[in-house]
Amino acid sequence: MTTPQFQITRRQAIAGLGATTAVTLGGCTTIAAGEGTIAASAQTRSTQFMLEKVAYNLLQHEPERATGLGVDTGDHSGLRGKLEDQSPEGQAAYAAQLKTDLQIIRSWPREGLDAEHITNLEVVQSGYETALAGFALPYGDVPVGSWRTAPYVVIQNVGSYLDLPRFMGSTHPLADVEDAEAYLARLEAVPGVFAGELERMKQARAMGVVPPDFLLAKAVSQMKATLGDLMQGGGSLVDPLRTAGATLPGARKWATEGEKITLEKVAPALEAQLAELFKEQTVATGDPGMRERPFGEEWYSWALRSSTTTSKTPDEIHRQGLAELEELHGKMDPILREIGYTTGSVGERMQALSQDPRYKFAEGDPGRAEIMEFINERVDWIKAQMPRAFNTLVDPNMEIRRLPPAEEPGAPGAYGGAGSKDGSIPGRMWINLHTTDLHRKYDLADLTYHETIPGHVWEGEYSNRLPLIRSILAFNPFSEGWGLYAEQLADELGAYDDFKVGRLGYLQSLAFRACRMVVDTGLHSKGWSRERAVNFFVERNGSKKQEVASEVDRYCSWPGQATGYKLGHSEIVSQRSRAQTELGGKYDFKAFNDAVILGGNVPMDVLAKNVDRYIGSATGA
Repeated sequence: MTTPQFQITRRQAIAGLGATTAVTLGGCTTIAAGEGTIAASAQTRSTQFMLEKVAYNLLQHEPERATGLGVDTGDHSGLRGKLEDQSPEGQAAYAAQLKTDLQIIRSWPREGLDAEHITNLEVVQSGYETALAGFALPYGDVPVGSWRTAPYVVIQNVGSYLDLPRFMGSTHPLADVEDAEAYLARLEAVPGVFAGELERMKQARAMGVVPPDFLLAKAVSQMKATLGDLMQGGGSLVDPLRTAGATLPGARKWATEGEKITLEKVAPALEAQLAELFKEQTVATGDPGMRERPFGEEWYSWALRSSTTTSKTPDEIHRQGLAELEELHGKMDPILREIGYTTGSVGERMQALSQDPRYKFAEGDPGRAEIMEFINERVDWIKAQMPRAFNTLVDPNMEIRRLPPAEEPGAPGAYGGAGSKDGSIPGRMWINLHTTDLHRKYDLADLTYHETIPGHVWEGEYSNRLPLIRSILAFNPFSEGWGLYAEQLADELGAYDDFKVGRLGYLQSLAFRACRMVVDTGLHSKGWSRERAVNFFVERNGSKKQEVASEVDRYCSWPGQATGYKLGHSEIVSQRSRAQTELGGKYDFKAFNDAVILGGNVPMDVLAKNVDRYIGSATGA
């Protein structure tokens, strides 16, 4: 039985937050909301209420997420003027709240609940247990239902000096007077945020935990750029208020006040962080991995648990990455031979291909415009294919934006995600255009599918219709595994049927993620140098050196995170193979995809249970 096609919007989703939502993860799907729907049992209603309370308990400690989801409204509108407390005391209070709510989740009665609500409880329990294990470590920045495992509180791609200008400029709304007042309240809070991070930086240095010198060099350069921006009349932190001045009465006055706050309070607080980075540079070494740092093995073990939602060891992940890389190169070799690249390893031939001028974009702004046009054309194509892959369709509110130039040197080639739960903030693909040489015409399409449709933006639309706590919690191997599975779907839907070189880009993308499993574990568990890590990508996979140098630096500051991509993809594909084998002729491609994506963002063991339910529904069991 297949699911009838229908549309879900975020506005419908948030309207139904307090209503009944029933989803069966088999072939047939029903979403019910509002009066007149089937009445939920008393226990179901109490479970929904409890989970929403747990969600807002979390958002009290991460109010920026409430704004990003569009749920800082009504009784929770006070969150719009707050920022996360980054001090040691603030982080301890966050952990204490998680511990209290985890005890409630663990003891909550399951009897009488349907599979979806049991899944919701299992997901929260898993996410909170992992986060609390991270808070128990003596240093670092712990993701709660997120992906950034960061031992260094401030570095080239971690820290409020990067996060807040982007958040204030792209996410904080400025539609009315209340929004502007909340904006100013957040500006007033920024110095305290910087001071809290600074205290944790100093505590880590006192333990001997100092970032590698090459990361510090990038961080110093980027923080100087941010500081220089702020000194220009408040820069990007005040620009949104200036822009709002054209349409929002009184905004010019607020811009003047924002400039004063930024120059007199925010900039000095950031200068103090910069001074700490200078002190760290005096004692830093070039050792890249966690193995060389205090409690490094323990910290990395937790980072792998958080990043993969499995108990796999560094050695197991390393070996799996090598095996999958070999398999993928076996698929790339015949295509390379067919297009005339016959000499050398797969990596060497992909390096030669990357220098072919036919697949490069123009330099500078003309090339940047060409890249944006290319991305938008691919989005239009893949949107039209979605009815062939899913029964349950969404229509994402989405935009393509360039990363802020100050962030680009330490950032990946692109990243993306869904918009707010209420639809007021669009899903976005952020593209790194520091240089057009980061991208090729044979690999940019694949990157687009990963970040937008049917990748992160598409998947996030489904997560946004779930209870609030499920929209908040995201698990790295599902998020990134789905992104790679989205690339596979695009290939299966014909994206490269008339462009074989594009299929090489897709396969190289998968191979790149297999390399990540090898390199991340090499850096943090096997004593690899930064140079060896970069060369592994270049020599074994034919990756562009400029791109992977930044990638390797990212693995040094986000240990473990890079391992989740291919591991998650392999698990989704394994579950699909299992469903095909067990169902035979009853297997349905679109129904399987629905079962995975409607189940929401889950740890890998819960994914298997969702597929079990799909198989049971298809067989009538």
